[in-house]
Amino acid sequence: MVQKRKLIEVALPLEAINRESAREKAIRHGHPSTLHLWWARRPLAAARAVIFAQLVDDPSARPQEFPTEDAQHGERERLHGLIERLVVWENVRDSGLLAEAHAEILKSTGGNPPPVLDPFAGGGTIPLEAQRLGLPSRASDLNPVAVLLNKALTEIPSAFRNQPPVYPGLSGARLSWSGPEGLAADVRSYGEWLRHEAAKRIGHLYPAVELADGTSATAIAWIWARTVTCPNPACGIDMPLVRSWWLSKKAGKETYVAPVVVGDPNHSSGMRVKFEVRQGKLGGPKASEDGTVGRTGGHCVSCQTAVPLNYIRSEGRAKRISARLMAVVAEGKRRRHYVEATPEHIEAANVERPDDVPLGELPTNPRDFKTPNYGMTTWADLFTNRQLVALTTFSDLVGEARTRVAEDGGSADYANAVATYLGLSTSRCADYWSSICSWHNTGEKLRNVFGRQAIPMAWDYTEAMPFSESTGGYLGQLNWVAKVVDCLPASEPAVVEQADASTRSYAGVLVSTDPPYYDNIGYSDLSDFFYVWQRRTLREIYPDLLGTMLVPKAEELVANPYRHNGKSGAHEFFENGFRDVFARVRDSASDDYPIAVYYAFKQSEADEVGEASTGWETLLEGMIRSGWEITSTWPLRTESGVRLIGNNKNALASSIVLSLRPRPEDASTTDRRGFIAALEAELPDALRKLQQGQIAPVDLPQAAIGPGMAVFSRYSAVLEPDGKKMTVRSALSRINEILDQVLNEQEGDFDAPSRFAIAWYRQHGYDVGAFGDANNLANARNTTVDAMDRDGILVSRAGKVQLTKPADLSWDYDPVEDLHTSNWEALHHLIKVLERDGIAPAGDFLQAALSRPDGAVDPDLVKELAHLLFRVAEGNGWTKDALSFNTLVTSWPEILDVARSAKKPSQTQSAFDFDEDD
Repeated sequence: MVQKRKLIEVALPLEAINRESAREKAIRHGHPSTLHLWWARRPLAAARAVIFAQLVDDPSARPQEFPTEDAQHGERERLHGLIERLVVWENVRDSGLLAEAHAEILKSTGGNPPPVLDPFAGGGTIPLEAQRLGLPSRASDLNPVAVLLNKALTEIPSAFRNQPPVYPGLSGARLSWSGPEGLAADVRSYGEWLRHEAAKRIGHLYPAVELADGTSATAIAWIWARTVTCPNPACGIDMPLVRSWWLSKKAGKETYVAPVVVGDPNHSSGMRVKFEVRQGKLGGPKASEDGTVGRTGGHCVSCQTAVPLNYIRSEGRAKRISARLMAVVAEGKRRRHYVEATPEHIEAANVERPDDVPLGELPTNPRDFKTPNYGMTTWADLFTNRQLVALTTFSDLVGEARTRVAEDGGSADYANAVATYLGLSTSRCADYWSSICSWHNTGEKLRNVFGRQAIPMAWDYTEAMPFSESTGGYLGQLNWVAKVVDCLPASEPAVVEQADASTRSYAGVLVSTDPPYYDNIGYSDLSDFFYVWQRRTLREIYPDLLGTMLVPKAEELVANPYRHNGKSGAHEFFENGFRDVFARVRDSASDDYPIAVYYAFKQSEADEVGEASTGWETLLEGMIRSGWEITSTWPLRTESGVRLIGNNKNALASSIVLSLRPRPEDASTTDRRGFIAALEAELPDALRKLQQGQIAPVDLPQAAIGPGMAVFSRYSAVLEPDGKKMTVRSALSRINEILDQVLNEQEGDFDAPSRFAIAWYRQHGYDVGAFGDANNLANARNTTVDAMDRDGILVSRAGKVQLTKPADLSWDYDPVEDLHTSNWEALHHLIKVLERDGIAPAGDFLQAALSRPDGAVDPDLVKELAHLLFRVAEGNGWTKDALSFNTLVTSWPEILDVARSAKKPSQTQSAFDFDEDD
């Protein structure tokens, strides 16, 4: 049976996908990532586009409907337009648009699309987006925290969609409740009840603050300093360990702590440090004097003795690190108040540790976990006693809220559902109610534990007020969760399970997955921080899922050198495990659809052959050896801005998505010559389709790997002249060579002046060259230097020739009145206008250029020229030029839209001579 090529295997509107993926990072309220912390999530926009493109036919697969290349191109553009709308965050609840996308999927799948499975479901992006597209969603993960998040995002909302809330007085407030709105309303209401009950039980532990004017204010944070005994025998003071004395660096609100050494007969040293809160920029600590501890050690504020970290660590392991309250932060009108510690606030924090707290051991992983060096070796050690009281109280109240839901008329399953979200709210609180949290003195707010994928050591730490409405308060965590629930699709039923990807079944499903990459993130180690609280809170609801003391680790597919006998053992474990998983997927994979695999690139290594990504090559080798044919590779850039790739290398964007199909068991072999011949035959057409799509020149080399590797991986082996199998690295080199060759051959499509300018630019860029060389080059291309000088393409003076940069071109140029124009001139004037005036004027210019009756300017060739010149500039290290060419292509869809809709100028009207009303 002939396979139908899918859109993902031919062309994607990559720039639109990347743009929306980057923009999505700034979106917070209602975004699924705010349900609960998870690491390295894929953007929703990318996952939505990829799943759609895995299932929808490329027009070339339906020649009866689209018999010509032009017809296929037009249909491909229509589908790309649909994807461009689909990836916009503001459209995720547009039922009409989602129905349109679903109809396209049904058309390409015979009305019976397969369930979409992510066996490394993690934060739930892929299963959620499959559900949003109206597809049966399947998710599994070995990690119980990930499983719980996926249930909360897909399985639970779909089970209770369109149901009214059960909290007394809510159900009659509206005529109807659609999707998960009723569930979200109950989560808010029972969460607010929970907070009220907690305040009655432990509110007295958080006294109000008396301000200087005698009024009272709500405390929102307590800022503490850890202390150790100064090792100087002549001192012996409790020396504070502080990163920064500044409390606020906001202009006009500068506030800091001043440590003052005073006598204290009750201390063995006869001295203590008193913390005074002072205001004003003048007199505050200078950068060189700010704090007492850094990466290499600390110093005593009293005797100035230098104290090495080894001493502080040994004191910590001996449980001799203490803490002193430096300041209290109170909420004021449009500002924070900082007040000195009082005996009342010091005593309020002096509580006994609860009995029922999580005591699991932190992992031995000094790269990501710093606290064990200082004697904080259990998960409970990361919290103060008062924080443990708060977390256990809120945790216990989740069970009581669950009982109330049932008493108010909710089913047992519904009560479990509401309790799950309340449990996640409490789990979120752990990230803000820990002694690893710190104070952000420029934003005047609390920093949570996981500012990065590690648990650092915090010296001066911040204790949040659970009942405040500021950052870190319970209501804030509850509202983040409820907002997400409100916005979930809750459409098709979903199935979420805990399963090992290497042993689970893949029968009858389409795989789209973002597997863990090598050793970038230790998911199981990090997620224990949340798991111990989720287990304490929700174990009665999920006894099997939350049955183990800590997250399962032995089977986790991560290259952890601390778990697998060093770097080489970790590499072998990961490589074998990765190959086993995808060999298992291969055993039951359908021939009808390509699977999609995301690859998060981070590492690059060098050897005697040169620089390369060993991980990237390992991935490709593993896929090919597992029986897969790679049909496309798409670079996903989830960071805003442009990162140019390195000299003549296939450097990677922040991640890559590959599409793969099962390679036939009887696949043939070929030799190097046959492989190169196949590349030369197939890569030009694939490259043209890539250039026609919205792909930035910076991404073209990476995307070109796809069709190149499709050729390489369709063979069971490509044999070198010595009979050995060609390596992936060697194949990538051949693909790059053919890419350059194809781009160079495109020069023949251009007009004579453009061909000259390309060749001259390749040799000199915008620098000066000899007239004789230019004259010979021009004659060979059937043009003259003088003609190009008159046209403004170059400047020829005193035996020297120099191409004109876009910025140096005349602003009086009129593309309609010019007697002799070229694609080179159109490109350079477009860059000039775009960089100074923006997209709309650039579109006006292009519209005028395209209105010429002689058709001298071809928009496809202008775009191809930008691609070609980017490759030349990037290869020569001309970064500024490369950025200009890349920016033009990434802006091309918008420029073209303006050009197609702009008012056509009259015969006597310049393209830039419009009235304001036009």
